[in-house]
Amino acid sequence: MVSKRLSRLEGHRRKFMAVIDGTPECQRAVHYAGRRAKNSNGGLVLLYVIPEGDFQQWLGVEEIMRAEAREEAEAVVAKAAQVVRETIGIEPEVVIREGGAAEQINLVIEEDRDVAILVLAAGSAKEGPGPLVSSVAGRGAAFPIPVTILPDTLTNEEIDALC
Repeated sequence: MVSKRLSRLEGHRRKFMAVIDGTPECQRAVHYAGRRAKNSNGGLVLLYVIPEGDFQQWLGVEEIMRAEAREEAEAVVAKAAQVVRETIGIEPEVVIREGGAAEQINLVIEEDRDVAILVLAAGSAKEGPGPLVSSVAGRGAAFPIPVTILPDTLTNEEIDALC
């Protein structure tokens, strides 16, 4: 069970969260979440999750690999945040976590009680719509807030028209 959302209380604002994973579809999710945040006077949270289990090496090597993964995450999120600033005109919050994606999404939702909507975009690859979208559709990862899933065919102009 998720804690009560605070986004409608005085001094709070509804936040949209998009997961940054470097895929083309995540750019659409960020664009949609950013537009919805701006149009509703809300906030935007960009979450990047460094996959768990990538650092099973000797301690010195593990620390170097973890630092490199963190640097890569920071660079990817910084690029996404810059695009949001330039195209939408809002300042996103950036969150970088390490672990399983579904677990970390749920932790951020629990910790930031203004996060009210998770935005994902379906991929068009032959492997399927993407692991998070597949898990939501298959109930493998039920999130405690509404999830908006964008179809893979929407352009930024069509997203703008929807927002």
